[in-house]
Order: sequence, then structure tokens, then C-alpha cells
Amino acid sequence: MFKSRWWVVIAAILGLIVGSGPIEVYATGVFIKPLSQGLHVGRGVITSAMGLANISTAIMAVVSGRLMDKYGVRPVLLPLLVWFAVVISCFSLLPAGAVGLLMLIFAMEGIGGQTPMPYAKMITARFDEKRGLALGLTLAGSGIGLIAIPQIARYLLQHWGWRTGYVGIGIAVIVLAVIPVSLCFGETPEMKAARLNRKKGEEQRELPGLDFSQVARMPRFWMLVVAFYFANMAINGSLIHVVPMLTDRGIPLSVAVTFMSGAGIAMMVGRVISGYLLDYIFAAYIVIFFLLCPMVGISILGFHVLPVSPAVGVVLLGMGIGSEVDLVAYLVSRYYGVKSFGLFYGIMMGTAAFANASGNNLMGWCYQLTHSYHNALLVMEVMLVIAAVIQATMGPYRYPAMKAGAKPKLQEGAVAQ
Repeated sequence: MFKSRWWVVIAAILGLIVGSGPIEVYATGVFIKPLSQGLHVGRGVITSAMGLANISTAIMAVVSGRLMDKYGVRPVLLPLLVWFAVVISCFSLLPAGAVGLLMLIFAMEGIGGQTPMPYAKMITARFDEKRGLALGLTLAGSGIGLIAIPQIARYLLQHWGWRTGYVGIGIAVIVLAVIPVSLCFGETPEMKAARLNRKKGEEQRELPGLDFSQVARMPRFWMLVVAFYFANMAINGSLIHVVPMLTDRGIPLSVAVTFMSGAGIAMMVGRVISGYLLDYIFAAYIVIFFLLCPMVGISILGFHVLPVSPAVGVVLLGMGIGSEVDLVAYLVSRYYGVKSFGLFYGIMMGTAAFANASGNNLMGWCYQLTHSYHNALLVMEVMLVIAAVIQATMGPYRYPAMKAGAKPKLQEGAVAQ
């Protein structure tokens, strides 16, 4: 029943609704004020604790990516999903003033690593010609999560408090991620044969691509890492603080969360559109466009350069985050192949986690020390400009899409770029 590759897309969408982005970033954005008040700690302390989650996520993204290349996605992902759900529920047990325990639980949450990496790995293995569209649809799940999770968190917060809210979100991870992944993330015979051949040290012709020893010598790979770091630092760092930023202005919580839902719709639309366009337009052009959106969004939110509602700025930020994850997945697969995709994309997801920690901490401590986000938002704008400049230097694909029936060409001996 669940053998069609499009069932994999549906399962991945459901899993990403309760991914680390919607939960660690946007649910925490709703809970950050009551969490701060309930535990008697400042926003800077909470963002530092979230930074520990980002660091452990970064480490696990690389480790789990390598393990998935070796053992397959489902055997590695399922235990991590269960861990993620259990640890999220443990937030409900935090006593007031337990800063050390708060730090520990956030760090343990990051080990679950509910990032787009395993889902993107499964999609890239199942799709080639329609890979851009499949990635766009899959990663739109995070956009649905950005719409749904803050609203669910707000409802739980207002009716039962933030402690019960975390338990409810933990249950959602089991229902939306663990069960669909169990049913739909099996390997095809070709995927299993390629993985076993690689494990034995044999030549892997089913999955073309480069090894890390080759890619590590390519300056453009590390430039891509830097661009992805700066983009995530600016976009996610800003979005995490959108709800407190808006409520500090006197905007009601319900309205601020509704604005975040608008960002979720923008993320979803951005991912589907960018994913569709990736199959027809050179990716660097699309990346640059979607970096311009959050540049304008931050200028509206932080500097009031246009006489428009803050909702417009939030939506433009959502457009930015709605594209960069699937765009970098596509770029990695086209420049470096799918042979070691789990490892390479794991590096990117680890980079994104470090970037989230950097941006979140910059925003949190900037507010705690100056009672304003202004200086941090200036830094975010500079980061986006640098990321756009780097993307403009990317060259042609090494592994372009093959037409149906074409035989893959191995290019492991290609000259490093």
C-alpha cells in the first residue's frame, strides 16, 4: 500500500510538520515569555539553552547523516524521533530556577535532530527528474508546521499552560512523525543494493557522487557552507524572536501568532514554488531572489523603512526560510551527487543548527543587554548580503538531472573546484 514514492513525500511532509524548526524555533517563540516568567530566567539564558540544542543538533546531523548513508534512513531516524518526543515532554517537569536542568534538556532535545536531512535524503534517493518539486513539497511540511505548531502552542498555553503544551507537542511528534516514517520509509531494492555495495567497499554505480575526501578540497563547497550559515543565522535568528518582538510593541499575542502563521504560509508557498522552479531554472538565481525577501522583511520589522504592517515583514522572512533548506538540498545533490548525500547534507544541517544558535543568541542577548533588537538586526542584514554574493559565484552543476532511462555517469575523478 505504501510502496509508491509519493507516499514517501506525504510521510516526510507529516514528519517535518513537527520538525525541529517548528518546535524548537516557533513553539519556543510562543512559550519564551511564560517560560522565562515560570522559571525566573531571562530571555538571554533561554536562548543560550536553545543554543545548546543547536550545537547537539549540529553534531548529530553529521553523525546521523553518515549512519544513514551506511545503514539506511529508517533504522537511524526512528529511535531519534522517539527520543525527540520524550525529551520535549520532559520540559513539563522543569522546576523554577533550575537553569542547569533547562540547559541539559535543551541539549538532549537537540540529539533528536528532527531536521530536514533524513527526509531530504530519502527524497533525493527516490527522485531525479522531479527532485526539485518533490523536495519543495516535502519541505513545505515545515511551513505547515509553522502555521500549525504556534497555534497549537498558543491554544495549549492559554488553556492548560506551557507545561502541558510541551507534553502535547511531544505526543504530536509520535503521531505525525514516528508512525508515518515507520510505514513509508522503507528502502527500494536499488537503494539497499547500493548501500550494501558501498558497505562492502564495492563500486557504487547506482548512486553517483563524490566522497568527502574529494569534496573537502573544493572551495565552492565551503563557500556554500558559509552562505548557508549566514542565511540561517539571519532568517531563523530573526524569526525566533518575532513573537516577543511584536508583543513588546503592544501587539496582542493572538495577533502576533497569527502573523507567524502568515510566515508559515509564505514558507510553504516559497518552498513549493522554489522547488518547482529548481527543475527549470539555475538554482543560484532562485537562491538570490529568496535572500532578498528576508532582507526587505528585516528592514520592515526592525527599521520601519516602509509604511506597511509588520505582518508584511514577517511574511517576507517566511519566504526566505521557505526556500533555503530545499535549495541547499538540491544544490548538494546536483554539485556533489547522492552517493554521500547524508553526510554532506548533514554538514549543512549542522551548519544551520550552529547558525540558529548564533542568530538566536545574538538576538536574545542583544535584547537582554540593550532592551532592543536594533543592532542585532543590522548584523542580520549584512549576513544576508554576504550570502547572496557567495551564491552569485556558484558554477554549473556537476550532476544535472538525467532524462528517464539515461545511465548515470560516475564523475568521482573530476577535478576539484
